[in-house]
Amino acid sequence: MDGGGVSLHNGICPGVIVATDPQGLRDVTAPTGVGAALWLRRPAASFQEWIDGLDPAQLPSARVVLTPETVPAVLTALFEAAGTPEGHHRDRLRDDIAVLARLFATVTGAPYLRLRLDVVTTDACRKFHLDAVTLRLVCTYRGPGTQYGAAARPGTEPAEVFAAPTGAPILIRGSLWPGTRETGLRHRSPPIEGSGVTRLVLVLDPLTGPDGD
Repeated sequence: MDGGGVSLHNGICPGVIVATDPQGLRDVTAPTGVGAALWLRRPAASFQEWIDGLDPAQLPSARVVLTPETVPAVLTALFEAAGTPEGHHRDRLRDDIAVLARLFATVTGAPYLRLRLDVVTTDACRKFHLDAVTLRLVCTYRGPGTQYGAAARPGTEPAEVFAAPTGAPILIRGSLWPGTRETGLRHRSPPIEGSGVTRLVLVLDPLTGPDGD
């Protein structure tokens, strides 16, 4: 499978826990040797066909600070503003994001979340990096998913590159994770500029207060 000039590997990346259910994402808090947890799931074919077929202008885009309980109402307003067509597929997207938000809040203990929905058509973040957060959830609902791999040394790129499947949430430890030992895990957005591909990406960060702290 092509990944913008790199060969994407199958199998399990060192430092990444692969879960078969949402509760397995909690293992990202394991004390040693873990840099991320991936819930390996696939969206329903009918849902994927629906979201892939939407005009990019109908995809919701936002950066908001909220509590997990308010996610459904906020998403409904975002869908209305973007002109996302009503129906059970839109409801499924809303409900799935709400479930992930509640799960993420439980794992992190955060009372507030920063929720981003990014509509991406360029190479948003092409370099492999570590985010300046404790923990981040990324789920790509449309287009290719986040790429990741373990770098042998700081400042180097991973020798093997893996990709989260479309619709599969991944929780990635950041540089602010307390007491963690460096695993070398790095991630990036897949290079798509000039391909005509549009991605819809959910990003969640934990916050201690409504002011974005």
